[in-house]
Amino acid sequence: MQQTRKTVGEYLVENRLLSVAQLQTARLESEKTGESLSHVLIRLGLVPEERILEYYTDHCLIPTGDVKKLDPQVLPLIPEATAKRYHLLPLARKDNRLIMALSDPLNVIVLDEIKFRTGLEIEVRVARESEIAQAIAQYYGAQGSVGELIKNIDLRSVAVGDEDLDLSKLQSLAEEAPIIKLLNTFITQAFHDRASDLHIEPDENILRVRHRIDGVLYDVATLPKYLQPAIISRAKIMAEMNIAVKRAPQDGRFQIDIEGNPIDVRVSSFPTIYGENIVMRLLDTRSILLGLDEVGFSPEDLARFNSLLKYPNGIILVTGPTGCGKTTTLYSALNTLNSPKKNIMTIEDPVEYHLFGIRQAQINVKAGLTFATGLRSILRQDPDIIMVGEIRDLETAEIAVQAALTGHLVLSTLHTNDAPSALTRLVDMGVEPFLIASSVIGIVAQRLVRTICKECKTSFHPAPPVLEELHADLRGQDVAFFAGKGCKACKETGYRGRTGIIELLAMNEPIKELIIAKASAGAILKAAEAAGMRSMRTAGITKALAGITTIDEVLQVTRVE
Repeated sequence: MQQTRKTVGEYLVENRLLSVAQLQTARLESEKTGESLSHVLIRLGLVPEERILEYYTDHCLIPTGDVKKLDPQVLPLIPEATAKRYHLLPLARKDNRLIMALSDPLNVIVLDEIKFRTGLEIEVRVARESEIAQAIAQYYGAQGSVGELIKNIDLRSVAVGDEDLDLSKLQSLAEEAPIIKLLNTFITQAFHDRASDLHIEPDENILRVRHRIDGVLYDVATLPKYLQPAIISRAKIMAEMNIAVKRAPQDGRFQIDIEGNPIDVRVSSFPTIYGENIVMRLLDTRSILLGLDEVGFSPEDLARFNSLLKYPNGIILVTGPTGCGKTTTLYSALNTLNSPKKNIMTIEDPVEYHLFGIRQAQINVKAGLTFATGLRSILRQDPDIIMVGEIRDLETAEIAVQAALTGHLVLSTLHTNDAPSALTRLVDMGVEPFLIASSVIGIVAQRLVRTICKECKTSFHPAPPVLEELHADLRGQDVAFFAGKGCKACKETGYRGRTGIIELLAMNEPIKELIIAKASAGAILKAAEAAGMRSMRTAGITKALAGITTIDEVLQVTRVE
């Protein structure tokens, strides 16, 4: 078996994932720099990481390693510089064996060096190079500062599973300086990392801390289990939540000043089998109060959307899954519309940011204030423009239609996959098709994609199978796409920030006729494209060709065409 194993280059050429000329170029680069061939292939953008991983797992039968399940106690065995140089990470130790994740697990020279350095036998696993780089940046950096703080905390006497733990004792522990500093460190680090959310997650034997950055969760630190009661209680105290309630979800919020930036933090607790899970959402007005030209519209779609906002009445919908930037687009539209001459009112769940000059309300189901009742009451407040956080049911939809037909501009959201589906969704809710055709004036569907880090952006020519997967008119062309190699600025991810890819459906007579005829979303899509609508896939490819995002991001979030 060992004698018949193909090299990574032979495997890729044989499977038509790499040309002989490309392989020769990569080999010359490998000899010149001393990097492994697989690393060079990825760095030059000649082969996706996934194909390299398949070579090791499917052809060489090497098991994968999960860098997210790393034991922090083994990190000191390998210096950070060595881990970065050879793209490896220690995962765990079992007796005299060190389990290692490597992007090139067949590099015997590296394995021999690690064996000599540690005095341990090496058990190899394979992992994506990008995952290893991210883990190195997070684990080595975070564990140092956090470790120093943990040394000053002595909470081993706290019984983690004791439901009858004295609350006054727990509160005093949560207010000790080291605990306060530890949690503030995680919040500050989340701010510096541009994280939207900070997760504090109890597991069976550890307490895990993670950040969501540009839509992706990354491990930050792994803490001893005995710190769990004090840290969870500290978070709840900051958010003015009841620390005595542990078996029911709670919500709270607080504001913290980080280097002169007032940050609103929304806190949610949820009981799990290993204790309360805490998620903190960091709300920074700089990240949401954007101009419409910063949301992600193409110049043509931006002009069309601004035209829709000038309508005196009608419904404009923003659609997409949770976390796709709908709220940002709505708030940007409200900023554009905001004027002392207009009465703008909103009903939201929740109110994420306070907009000057706009009267905002938050639903309160216990008090009887829902989207439907709130919208009905707003209509008696002499509004010009109304924003409804979400159309969830027939009652809300019918009131929104009524508002649009009686001279109001209504902005709202729906959860659908694309713009044409929003129209059929309203029909499915029970809204009369002729009312939809008369009231809806435009629909924005969007997704968020990560933008390439400007510090480490590089171009590459994709393999033919990639162009075929795009289903775009690019076959046979000398097309260049872009990707980030990974650097300190982007924490080795190759990405920094996000932008929207958008399709805008503006209503016209043919589409109105299709709605009244209860046509399918597919038929409406064809009519919209005939009228000039660009799909999200097309918008994404345009951004990829411009070097704004990667083709992998576009493929991940858009439908096949």
